Amino acid sequence: MDFATYRRHDATALAAEVAAGRVTGGQLLDLALARLAEVQPALNPVCRLMEAEARAQLARGVGPGPLAGVPLLIKDVAEDYAGVPTSWGSRALARGPAPREHAHAVRRLLDAGLVIFGKTNAPELGLKGVTDPLAFGRSSNPWDATRTPGGSSGGSAAAVAAGVVPMAAGNDGGGSIRIPAACCGLVGLKPSRGRISVGPGAGEVWFGACSEGVISRSVRDTALALDVLSGPEPGDAVALPLPATRFVDALDAPPRRLRIAWCADSPIGEPVHDEARLAVERTVALLKGLGHTVEPARPDLDGRALANSYLHIYFGQVPAMLARTVAQGGREADFEPLTRLIATLGRATSAAQLTTELLRWNDYARALGALHARYDVYLTPTLASPPVPHGTGDTPPAQLAVLNLLRASGLLGLLKRLGLLDGVVRQMATDSLRHVPFTQLANLTGTPAISLPLHWTSDGLPLGVQFNAAPGSDGLLLQLAAELEAAQPWFERVAPS
Repeated sequence: MDFATYRRHDATALAAEVAAGRVTGGQLLDLALARLAEVQPALNPVCRLMEAEARAQLARGVGPGPLAGVPLLIKDVAEDYAGVPTSWGSRALARGPAPREHAHAVRRLLDAGLVIFGKTNAPELGLKGVTDPLAFGRSSNPWDATRTPGGSSGGSAAAVAAGVVPMAAGNDGGGSIRIPAACCGLVGLKPSRGRISVGPGAGEVWFGACSEGVISRSVRDTALALDVLSGPEPGDAVALPLPATRFVDALDAPPRRLRIAWCADSPIGEPVHDEARLAVERTVALLKGLGHTVEPARPDLDGRALANSYLHIYFGQVPAMLARTVAQGGREADFEPLTRLIATLGRATSAAQLTTELLRWNDYARALGALHARYDVYLTPTLASPPVPHGTGDTPPAQLAVLNLLRASGLLGLLKRLGLLDGVVRQMATDSLRHVPFTQLANLTGTPAISLPLHWTSDGLPLGVQFNAAPGSDGLLLQLAAELEAAQPWFERVAPS
């Protein structure tokens, strides 16, 4: 098999080739490594190569799993591989102790026969919708290397779009699967809360907002991966039962005709690019042509309040992560300045403030639930604009310098506790979500959401649209996605680099 043939196959098809004896897992790994060597200098999708581990896995035999022999990359955030450090995009953690056991999701991927040969790049602690860690350098978009591939699973998306692998693992705490999928012309599903175990290293990641999953080029790969990954593990606090029919088998049946709500306005009141609106309008027309009922509607909630509640995830989680790192012998000074700034704001946030914001998640879930009582699916843009150029949305250096000066002097925490930085915090929430305001709702409500590559801009950039459904309705989203994939195929559209 040559690279051109390799790229014409999704993971499902490659596994069939291996099962038929027409290609070996070792040959596929060689193709993936060769392609990675070609694109790594320009795109930087991988931050840690694990060729030795992959060769050892192949030598032991990959078994009869449904994806046996297919090469795979995992994300260097939360996806622990025993004996290999999980850096979370940080210098401070890259030198930390390696996990003693695989994350359940990683073990299930290995049990399916996937050959893991590296970890993908991500922003520090997965905190951004772009991938630009100081520890490993930024990743670039294969459709235009001057632009971001999104984040935080940006390295995974760049690797898939560049043809290194047909799919890659990721996770999504605020859009981190769907945002890069939308930026890179790929399929990205955030599963329902409790669908996939995030253990054993954690009971819930980001208070339950974060889900494991994959980024792929085909709906059937995403469905098969969900079958592989789904199911409870001992000790899981939230666990959905397995469906009666496998997700991949359910794709054979089209969804019933659905009632679909749509909205293209930013929930935080910021501008939405004309191309993002056009992406939704064209999708509405496509859905109507397929016989679905599509109407403008949106959940009755305060989007700016939701953005603030989302930012408080960081205020709760980042200080805890830094404290754990220091307890294990790391140095807080090794974290990026913005991360240390968020940690200071978090330490100055009272337990009552944090709890108040967490309790508001129920308000958002009830509002979205009321919408889903009337509509099966909610359609929005995935992004408010096409993939942004590198550096867009960065905190202005002068502002960052002032805030870090206040942090170093101890005044930042004091001002935060006195409520004198409330406007700054609200602006931080707006600034961080201006280009990606549509994805956090699914994380705070635990609902499934998928980004599909149904639109390319006039200058050839991918720009996905997002579908959200009620809790547990992952299968419905995948059935709809398969119908749209058949009606408007995207698999043959490949990035130039």
